[in-house]
Amino acid sequence: MMDAMLAAVVGYLLGSIPFGLVLTRWFGAGDIRAIGSGSIGATNVLRTGRKDLAAATVLLDAGKGVAAVLVAARLFPDCEGIAAVAAVAGHCFPLWLKFKGGKGFATAAGVTLALAWPVFLVGAAIWALAIGLSRISSVASLIAVVAAPVAALLMGLPVVAATLAAVAAIVVVQHRANIGRLLRGEEPRVGGSK
Repeated sequence: MMDAMLAAVVGYLLGSIPFGLVLTRWFGAGDIRAIGSGSIGATNVLRTGRKDLAAATVLLDAGKGVAAVLVAARLFPDCEGIAAVAAVAGHCFPLWLKFKGGKGFATAAGVTLALAWPVFLVGAAIWALAIGLSRISSVASLIAVVAAPVAALLMGLPVVAATLAAVAAIVVVQHRANIGRLLRGEEPRVGGSK
C-alpha cells in the first residue's frame, strides 16, 4: 500500500510539470493559458506559431510519462500502472496551476510507450491515420487513446489494458469541450484558423 501511494505521488509530481507553459514563457511566447483553448499542451503551444516549442512540449510531456513509469518500476515494482495514471492526472490537474492543465494525450502516449511499446506503436499508427484523414488533432487523440486499451487487451495484456482504460477516461474527460465542438462542427483543423 505504501509503495502504491508513493508511486502515485511520484507519478503525479512528474506529470504536473507544465512544460508547455514553462517553454512558452522562457522563450518569450507569452502565457499560453491566455490563447486558444487555454491548455498547456502542445496543440495550444502550436497556436503561438512556434513549431519548435510545440515539438519540444510533445517530447517533454511524453517524457515525463515515460519517467513516471520507469521510476515506479525501479523503486515501486508492480506499481507502474498507478504511476502512469497519476502522471496523466498530474498533467491534466496540476496543483501549481489550480488544477487546470492540459488534455493529457502526450503524457498518455509516454506512459503507453513505457508500459508496452507494441501497444504504443499501434496507437501511434492509429493516430497518424486519424490525423491524416480528419486533420483534427482532438479526433486523432481521442481515437488513439481509446484504441490503446483495446489493443493491449487483444495482445493479452489485461493489466496494461486496465491501466490504459483509466488513462483514456481522464483524456476523454479533458476533451469534453472538444467533443462538444466536434458535435457542432466547430472544431478547428490542424493548420487552419480557430
